[in-house]
Amino acid sequence: MNSLTLLSFVFFTGLVAFITWRMTRHDDHRHSKGYFLAGRSLTFPVIAGSLLMTNLSTEQMVGLNGAAFTDGLSVMAWEVVAVVSLVAMAMFFLPRFLKSGITTLPELLALRFDRTTQLLANIIFMVAYAVILLPSILYSGALGLMGLLDLKALTGIESTYTLLIGTVVAVGLGGAIYALFGGLRSIAISDTLNGIGLLIGGLLIVYFGLNAVSDGQGVMAGWEELKATNPEKLRSLGNEDQSVPFSTLFTGVLLLNMFYWCTNQQIIQRTFAAKTLAEGQKGVLLTGLLKLLGPLYLVLPGIIAFQLYAGEGIKADAAYGRLVYDVLPAPLTGFFAAAMVGAILSSFNSALNSTATLFSLDVYKARLNREASDEQVVRISKWAGWIMAAAAMTIAPLMASQESLFVYVQKVNSIYYIPLLSVIVVGLVSKRVPAIAANLALVLGCALIGLFYFVPPLAKLVDAVHNFHFIAIVLVVLVSMMLIIGKVAPREVPWIQKDVGAIDMTPWAGTKIASVVLLMLVLGIYIAFI
Repeated sequence: MNSLTLLSFVFFTGLVAFITWRMTRHDDHRHSKGYFLAGRSLTFPVIAGSLLMTNLSTEQMVGLNGAAFTDGLSVMAWEVVAVVSLVAMAMFFLPRFLKSGITTLPELLALRFDRTTQLLANIIFMVAYAVILLPSILYSGALGLMGLLDLKALTGIESTYTLLIGTVVAVGLGGAIYALFGGLRSIAISDTLNGIGLLIGGLLIVYFGLNAVSDGQGVMAGWEELKATNPEKLRSLGNEDQSVPFSTLFTGVLLLNMFYWCTNQQIIQRTFAAKTLAEGQKGVLLTGLLKLLGPLYLVLPGIIAFQLYAGEGIKADAAYGRLVYDVLPAPLTGFFAAAMVGAILSSFNSALNSTATLFSLDVYKARLNREASDEQVVRISKWAGWIMAAAAMTIAPLMASQESLFVYVQKVNSIYYIPLLSVIVVGLVSKRVPAIAANLALVLGCALIGLFYFVPPLAKLVDAVHNFHFIAIVLVVLVSMMLIIGKVAPREVPWIQKDVGAIDMTPWAGTKIASVVLLMLVLGIYIAFI
């Protein structure tokens, strides 16, 4: 590694850590409200920065650019369609979440249905985070850093698998320390700082990458070269042979985004810490605006890498790290490596913090020790986090066998995304659907999708209709089942949501206008690249 690369890496990493410590050193990390909800003090820039940075993991940087290497611009759906979900979050979901003053989504399900629903949701979230989410973050992060910093040359370790395991453990330990000793506000602030660095770095990669495509003739010349050489890579609408066919934008792609941005504990926990509803709505919609830049740094580099490396037999998920290593000057490589480490730690520590929150509040405090003090709850959450971190570090290297990490993660995530989304939506829009309906939907939904994915004869049926259409069918079945049960055997007393007065619930006056503008921009982007 070039000494300038190393120095810039250490400098930026240390700078973010120092600023975060300075801003949070007097925070209350001993009590639940301060540790899990940042004292309900977050304003919209921090919420937006933390939301974006938690999402902007190396699973996105490495995996989505890898998908673009294979399929081109059509995979931008994961970024652009997300804006529709963020509008739904600001307009519909967030006001209802903040009204109940909840810390976790299972807590809301306990209020709406019963404690069994809460327990089932907790088990689903924690297992999914430990087996799918946390390992995928560690694996993609390790893969990106191995290419970005040329760790083989730096360490002298020739075995790729051995180096992968060592990098996974190093990142996992760093992320666990960050998450389990700092609390949510520390995570949110470091997320925002790293987010600025990653956005700048991501755009610089596009700049230098396009220059490389044009042999130094400039960005516009590089863009014209891309359009002339591989025009099919710059089409917004995917065909049936690609991972995101156009028709799936209205089924699975939209539904997976709806769960991720509206009902995923790992993501939305920072919105629960909003100072007011207005601050939360502004933060969510600002995130939507920033997501529209996503195709620039999460998709275009993958297309540039295809232009440069298509004939070399490079694996799609390794293309991004190779591109960064090749095109960025040494000092900027270190800067970007530090920002990427921040992205890895951000996503990992956010998921770990959410997992620890779910266990300590909804399992330990609610079921195992109801008399536990705040200090005990926080201490138990840290132990739970360490156990989850160890499990993730063990599982992460096993993902090396997957051809496309991003496609694999989206597929297996739907096993729990769809049942949870269906239950939360039905719970919020209905008053009479009973707890037994929600409990059946959670159990049957996960079992049904899992069977159709992993039992070969059933998996062929999924392939025949496309996975994303299949999960939309499952959602319709689950929602219909719950509504029918609600008609046949309704709750004795209709559910009325109470405002607990946790924060000021006055909505932001610009919510509707901003939402319409964002939706028009989404449509405009698709039309521009048909």
